[in-house]
Amino acid sequence: MDEQIHEPEGKVYLSPPRLCLTLPLPPGINQQYATVNGHRVSTQVARRFKRDVHSLLRRLEQQGKLSETLRFQFQQGHLALLLDFYFATPLRRDLDGGLKITQDAICEGLGLNDNRVVDIHLMKHIDPLHPHLYVELETIPDWQFDKEYVLLT
Repeated sequence: MDEQIHEPEGKVYLSPPRLCLTLPLPPGINQQYATVNGHRVSTQVARRFKRDVHSLLRRLEQQGKLSETLRFQFQQGHLALLLDFYFATPLRRDLDGGLKITQDAICEGLGLNDNRVVDIHLMKHIDPLHPHLYVELETIPDWQFDKEYVLLT
């Protein structure tokens, strides 16, 4: 839902459509894949993380907090993804290890192609008592690729 922000000079700005989530920490990169019969496959813990994200998105939809209009807006535009990790300790995990699995889980759960994500912000904090991941997915209504690199289709 667009929210109006009134500036003192009388200008009105609409904030872009946004989805905010709090998720469990995704598994680290070393816990995401295993080799089985020479093939790289997702581990049970990685599949469980994705299922948990999909379940959360379905619950939000059932509660009316994730509308078809918002999904449509995400499908039409380019996207920014903010991931704010709250780890139990400062140095045990790499900041970027949970990026791809989280991006995939959210985009799959929303029916989006993750190639629509053009802006990513990662942050690392410490919360030893409640490790978690705060996520914001937002449309970028005015995104343009460099004009000198026009793709011919």
